[in-house]
Amino acid sequence: MSQKQNELDQFLSYLKNERHYSPKTVLAYQTDLAEAEKFWRENDGFPGWTKIKERDIQIYLQYLAERKLARSSQLRKMSSLHSFYRFLTRRKIVAIDPTQAITLRRGEKKLPQFFYQSELKQVFESLKGNKPLTIRNLAMFKLFYATGMRVSEVSDLTLKQIDFDLKTILVHGKGNKDRYVAFDDETKKALIDYLDNARPLLQKDNDEQHVFLNNQGKGITSRGIEMVMQKTFNQAGISGKVHPHELRHSFATAMLNNGADLRSVQELLGHSSLSATQIYTHVTMAHLKSDYQKYFPRNKES
Repeated sequence: MSQKQNELDQFLSYLKNERHYSPKTVLAYQTDLAEAEKFWRENDGFPGWTKIKERDIQIYLQYLAERKLARSSQLRKMSSLHSFYRFLTRRKIVAIDPTQAITLRRGEKKLPQFFYQSELKQVFESLKGNKPLTIRNLAMFKLFYATGMRVSEVSDLTLKQIDFDLKTILVHGKGNKDRYVAFDDETKKALIDYLDNARPLLQKDNDEQHVFLNNQGKGITSRGIEMVMQKTFNQAGISGKVHPHELRHSFATAMLNNGADLRSVQELLGHSSLSATQIYTHVTMAHLKSDYQKYFPRNKES
């Protein structure tokens, strides 16, 4: 095994076994680093990870900018290099981190997109009838909105994670971090209706433990949820592209708009840092400003 492979393997093993990152996240790091290596190899040659200099990183970033890559993608690729070299420095595999002096300025942060309560009511009311998939969809989307769970967390949800007496769910989140989320009576009613009257009709294998099943009787995938949501919301009159993450945003925004404490919302969302949750305060402030402009008497006079 070459030194280059050894360094990469050590890093990927660290992400998987020590940081407990998901296979999808580990693959994202691997892909970002492979793209950087490919660039250097096709240009001035790749001297090996331990011999990359700050200038090499700058040239690579310039190349990404010239490709008109989205700012978020540039930031992610730079973040992967930062993480890799921080690891190599801490393990004393390299003496100087070539990324340490390089920073990419974030553009204005895009505010999370969310649904208004009236829009979600419109969707829920469209899901009437006793077809198993309709009952499943109603329970699934109500759960998304009531808990702020990620799409992967809903897809991976198993029966034993739900406590109907306490109305809580033990969520297995990112990086093997567990947290509890609560749900309301309306969501409880929709879930019980699904588990009693729809899931048994979808289930083909008695050992299947996933809560939400597809029409083949297997646990619905994240991609499957995305497709179902797109179709359901469009049919309910919500136009344009939609994504389950917008239901998570809707939950967070609704909680803050109704007076929830920022740290409580952080815990419920499973954010490791408060800064990730603070983006939602910008959403609520934007609406406060809009209402102020609309309703403050002097503004109305002008």
